[in-house]
Amino acid sequence: MVNVEELGEGSGTHVVTLSNGKVNALCVELLDELHAVATALAAADPRAVVVTGGPRVFAAGADITEFAERGGEAPFALSGSEDVARIGGSFLRALNAVAALPCPTIAAVNGFALGGGCELALACDFRVASDAARFGQPEILLGIIPGGGGTQRLARLVGPARAKDLVLSGRMVGAAEARAMGLVDVVVDGEPAAEGDKGVPGDALEAALALAARYAKGPRASAALAKRAIDEGLDGSLEAGLELEQRLFVESFGTDDATVGVESFLRDGPGHAAF
Repeated sequence: MVNVEELGEGSGTHVVTLSNGKVNALCVELLDELHAVATALAAADPRAVVVTGGPRVFAAGADITEFAERGGEAPFALSGSEDVARIGGSFLRALNAVAALPCPTIAAVNGFALGGGCELALACDFRVASDAARFGQPEILLGIIPGGGGTQRLARLVGPARAKDLVLSGRMVGAAEARAMGLVDVVVDGEPAAEGDKGVPGDALEAALALAARYAKGPRASAALAKRAIDEGLDGSLEAGLELEQRLFVESFGTDDATVGVESFLRDGPGHAAF
C-alpha cells in the first residue's frame, strides 16, 4: 500500500507512493504503513521526501466503510466512539510522523486530494499540484468534521477565514484557486489544448522531484534545525519562538554542516560549499 524508493543510490531523495485501489482510500492499514515508513525514513537521515499517489487521485480521503459496523441487523450503523478514536489515532500518528520528518517534504498532487488526502498534503512542507488537481475537506457533508489536521494545519496555512470556508462548505477548489489562497505552492500546467481537445494535465511528480533535488543539495543537519525552528516556533508566542531560534542557532554551530559551510566561505567565498 505504501511504496518507498530512493532516487539513485546515495541521493537522499525518497519517493513515498500510496497505492490502495482506485481512490487511494486512507484505511487504517495504509496509515499504519505510512507511519512505519515515515519513522524509518526519519532514522535514515533523508535529504528530501516526495509523497505522491496515483495519476488521477492523490488520496480521496478516509475509508468511510471503516467507520460503520458493516454487519448484523444494522450494517450501516456508525461504529462506537472507541473504534472512531482508534481510526483517528492512526491518522494522527501517520500524519504527524510525516510532518516531523527532519527534511523538506513535498506533496506531489495529481488529481483529487480530499479529506484525509488533503490533510496528508497539508502535513508536507510544500504542495506541488497538477493543473487538474482538486482539493477539499468534504467531511461536513457527512455530518462530521476533519480529523487529520484539516481544522488546524489548514487554518495555519491559509488563515482561519479561508479554512472555515472550505471546512464549513465542504466544497472542492481547483489548483489555481488553491494556489491563490496559499494552499498550493506550485501549479504545473499541462500541454496546450488543441481545438476540441482538453489537453494533457501537467505532471506534479516531475516538478516535485525537481524541487526536491534543489533542497537535497543543502546541508541536512541545519535544514532539520531550521525546519524545527519554524514549525515549533509557530506553536507558541513570538518571544518563545525567538528563544527557540537562538537555542537552535547555537546548536547549528556544532554540526559538521557548519564546519564545512563556514570554512568554505572563509576559503572560497559564498556559494561553494559541498554538503
